[in-house]
Amino acid sequence: MNKKFGLIGTITHDVITLESGQSFEGIGGVLYQAAVLCGMGREVFLYTNLGEELEPEVDKITGDWATLQREGVDRIPGPGNQVHLHYPEKGERVEILKSVVPPLNPSSVLQNIHELEMLILVINSGFDIEFSDWRKIVAAAKCPIWFDIHSLLLSRELNAPREYLPLFEWKNWIEGVNFVQANTKEVASMLGCPDKVPSDTEMSHYGKMAFDVGVEAVFITLGKEGVFVITPQDSRKVIPPGVEKIIDTTGCGDVFCGTVAVKIAEGSDPFTAASFGLKLATKAVEVKGIKETYILVRENSKKVKKGKGNEKA
Repeated sequence: MNKKFGLIGTITHDVITLESGQSFEGIGGVLYQAAVLCGMGREVFLYTNLGEELEPEVDKITGDWATLQREGVDRIPGPGNQVHLHYPEKGERVEILKSVVPPLNPSSVLQNIHELEMLILVINSGFDIEFSDWRKIVAAAKCPIWFDIHSLLLSRELNAPREYLPLFEWKNWIEGVNFVQANTKEVASMLGCPDKVPSDTEMSHYGKMAFDVGVEAVFITLGKEGVFVITPQDSRKVIPPGVEKIIDTTGCGDVFCGTVAVKIAEGSDPFTAASFGLKLATKAVEVKGIKETYILVRENSKKVKKGKGNEKA
């Protein structure tokens, strides 16, 4: 029987440019997590507002994802969530929102939330869901919840480079959540200093504050350095394997999110799950786009299952 995951977030159309002048575009956003969950054989209830102009491309990409349940996808008139991403040779990527979709109505989530083994919220745009609606979902949930903070800390103006902003009420968003994912810039913003790189001590302090509102484990992604995993009992950095060739880093953190959530649902501890997630995320930078990510995860899952079968034999 397939394990049921709920997934809340925004499907985006990304236009990506590199410092070299190279550019490409395609569907992104929460479909990266969906690709991982479906590729690993999990039944996924996707909750999102999808711009009608993106629907044909999304259907083309996900048409053979047998475990993706689309009843929670609401079609919204217009171009949908359009994003321009620029990756400079050094430093943070530059993100510009060109258009967005309205926040999700929580009714479809609340209707079948009791069927879920795990619920994942990914803040892709910052417009994904209203705070009050999110609190209704957390109150109703009986399953573990994973919260990828991502764009919650970014400015919300259209047609302008997004900036990291302080968010002092972040604990209200994650209260009652089991697992939190953020990068160092996001942690710095929650600590009130968006322009400062947090030290290990400051990240550990952030973890302790998260534990005070019910969080069980914090995953702070560090880019090439891996991830800093913090639990009430322990904290340490998990180092990723080497990368043979980087083709596209877009969605790397999303692959980590989906993979670790699955491994935790299967019973792995946060450190073991993070190690597995980093291995798959590292492989994901060697492919480009949602479709290739799904194929990569599906093939990797087949190899893992085959390996386990041989061990039993």
